[in-house]
Amino acid sequence: MPPPPARLRPTDLAREHGLSTQAVRNYEEQGILPPAERAESGHRRYRPHHAQALRAFLALRRGFGHRTATEVLHAANEGDEEALFRVIDQAHARLLRERETLDEVAEALAALLSAPTTPSSPRTGTGRPLTVGALAHQLGMHPASLRTWERAGVLRPERDPATGYRVYSPEAVRDAHAARELRRGGFLLARIADFLDHLRGAGDPADLEAALDEWRTRITDRSRAMLTGARELDAYLDHLPTGTAGGPCRLS
Repeated sequence: MPPPPARLRPTDLAREHGLSTQAVRNYEEQGILPPAERAESGHRRYRPHHAQALRAFLALRRGFGHRTATEVLHAANEGDEEALFRVIDQAHARLLRERETLDEVAEALAALLSAPTTPSSPRTGTGRPLTVGALAHQLGMHPASLRTWERAGVLRPERDPATGYRVYSPEAVRDAHAARELRRGGFLLARIADFLDHLRGAGDPADLEAALDEWRTRITDRSRAMLTGARELDAYLDHLPTGTAGGPCRLS
């Protein structure tokens, strides 16, 4: 008869990852770790599959984010294979859409830089200044969002001397389209403002290339982290004892 699996204390799980024992207990209470056994003293006693659950969660979190990693562990602990694969597939689909968006951004911004004031350019309107309403409509945004961008230093509209209303030059329209695409890529407004400052000052395509390279690197890092997380998750599913919340499921 094989020896019984080792019993582990919360501190054993915490020490491996530099966590506090309270964090380990919190993960159990949140359903990320399956329920622990209790000693007569009331102290928690974990098994190797708890340790692997924690490894899987922390690895998944780096690639999928906290919320998705939590959903995956909940599904695994409940033996809900359908929910587990659905959550993972949706996360991969979102990352694929971001890759496609990055390609679109690279193409769109390259076009903006090559002809920022061409009257016939579909991304600079008619070449005449636009009102805040017209620009918002062109971007599919609310005018209040453009005013937020202005306060963040992303946009620099001029003022119509006759009315005092905001007007956006062809260059400002170009900046607005660039900002929208970069926001889709997950860049913060402060980072976008810095990028556009360099673009206005030097007009150097290297600034654009650096921003896109940064974005592409983040996507690649997340893809690698997803692979690592899937490997740890598969190991956890192998560790699940038979009969745990319907039994283990397997990644194929």
